[in-house]
Amino acid sequence: MFRVSPEGFSLDGRPVRLLSGALHYFRSLPEQWPHRLGQLRAMGLNCVETYVPWNLHEPRPGSYDFSGLADLDRFLTATREAGLHAIVRPSPYICAEWENGGLPWWLLADPEVRALRCQDPGFLARVERWFDELLPRLVPHQVTRGGNVLMMQIENEYGSYGTDTGYLRHVAELMRERGVDVPLFTSDGPDDFFLTGGSVPGHLATVNFGSRAGEAFAQLAAVRPDDPPVCMEFWCGWFDHWGDEHVVRAPEEAAAALDEILASGGQVNLYMAHGGTNFATWAGANTKDPVTGERYAPTVTSYDYDAPVDERGAVTEKFHAFREVLSRYADAPPPEPLPLPALLPPGRVELDGSVRLFDVLDRLGTGEPVRSPEPPSFEELGLAHGLVLYETTVPGPRGPYPLSVQGLADRAHLYVDGRLRGVLERDGEQQVPEVSVPADGARVGLLVESMGRVNYGMGLGDRKGVRRVLHTQQALHGWSARAVELGHGTPEGLPWGAAGEGPGPVFHRGHFEAVEPADGYLALPGWTKGYVWVNGFCLGRYWDRGPQRTLYVPWPLVRAGRNEVVVLELDDAPPSPVVEFRDAPDLG
Repeated sequence: MFRVSPEGFSLDGRPVRLLSGALHYFRSLPEQWPHRLGQLRAMGLNCVETYVPWNLHEPRPGSYDFSGLADLDRFLTATREAGLHAIVRPSPYICAEWENGGLPWWLLADPEVRALRCQDPGFLARVERWFDELLPRLVPHQVTRGGNVLMMQIENEYGSYGTDTGYLRHVAELMRERGVDVPLFTSDGPDDFFLTGGSVPGHLATVNFGSRAGEAFAQLAAVRPDDPPVCMEFWCGWFDHWGDEHVVRAPEEAAAALDEILASGGQVNLYMAHGGTNFATWAGANTKDPVTGERYAPTVTSYDYDAPVDERGAVTEKFHAFREVLSRYADAPPPEPLPLPALLPPGRVELDGSVRLFDVLDRLGTGEPVRSPEPPSFEELGLAHGLVLYETTVPGPRGPYPLSVQGLADRAHLYVDGRLRGVLERDGEQQVPEVSVPADGARVGLLVESMGRVNYGMGLGDRKGVRRVLHTQQALHGWSARAVELGHGTPEGLPWGAAGEGPGPVFHRGHFEAVEPADGYLALPGWTKGYVWVNGFCLGRYWDRGPQRTLYVPWPLVRAGRNEVVVLELDDAPPSPVVEFRDAPDLG
């Protein structure tokens, strides 16, 4: 039995020191999990922690997926086989720089869900349905049932969001009613308002921070004097936003902060021990002002996090610095790090097939165009992520006036009579000046791309699309909307050839040969913005504004022999479309 006391933790009557590391199963592929878990053991950790993203597992209401990288049972089995304890965080909300903080996008289109993360009846009913599906899969893995899961989380950093402590108690009760009998916990920042808003009496409160452990634990003790000092997220690195600088943390400084946690008697979970990748369209976003939800900042595809085990699974200087610290507190010397798989050799891949998006909308779209007086949102169209082509006609004749958008989320190409007139962005340029309309009218097209939904703070519940389009002060009506979902399998059945001249994004395709399955780093020099698939699997987004310049290609995606690369370029591809494999990552 795993027990919590003011002095610390015990397992089957013996004291246990939790030396844990975060590793998210959904940010790597199942074939890689044993290697990543082995690297955590080699660092000196005895436990692994993971979130459970609700939106990954319930992509549509009542439709569940626990296969592939969503195979939670397989992952937890792998953690036990690796000789690690486990901490699971199945809270409805996870943050984690993950799309919508783990909340399914379809909650935003559900008329019975009026509010998130509170005692809204519609929201709680969806949480209950989700827990009915999820928790029976977790319960057998608890230490109380012969498994290795020691604790589970009620909610994540709720003190950074709200004060509905009745909601927190309700979530805890739902877990207990469904067979969760290991200790439950919350995790929050160490300030008093975080802890009083986010903790639940009778359940363990833990704190998240990156430095000054003594201060953080003192603040925890002031609010929760009977709880042991636990840092549930020791931020040993950080994540990146598109257009910002790549963030790193000096190994020696991070190791000293880790040592301070352990020397003070604290328990620790490294966030992240191994970061991995935000594949497909799963990267979230933040706002520069989490209080107002303003100034949108989407997260890059890599979740390397400057972690001690890097995106590919390689050990780093930080790994060795942490291993030296952890070895002073571990029960036994750690094993040696595991070797890496093969790496694809540097080389160029010519993309000699192409097709224009606007020429294949009938093949890619979700059906007939939706007609609406005003532009419908992505959520109203039933679209998780991708592109929507909004079109209407402006009556004429009329002189040159500004054509502007309101409520754009997140980026749009504006066409007038088939000619590109501008690229508009959320928090950026949102109008094109001097758009004239001839006597028979002008056809306006707005191709809107979504980036990640905000995962933290008051920007949570981020809807995609465009709210309104104006010509001068006049709202435009009579819209058609065609949706194209992106982020999953490669679009099939495309008539590959030469795209030729014309407006709009273009798909490009090429092939490369591999001797054996191997990791790779794919660069797109001269490309602007878009998506990449390898053998039908979406690696994620690229964008020339950086800081990330290469996309990680995991070895399980690569097969011996011929392999396919597909790129959807939204803006401008280089004159001779080529991608490159490189022998090292470039994260900025």
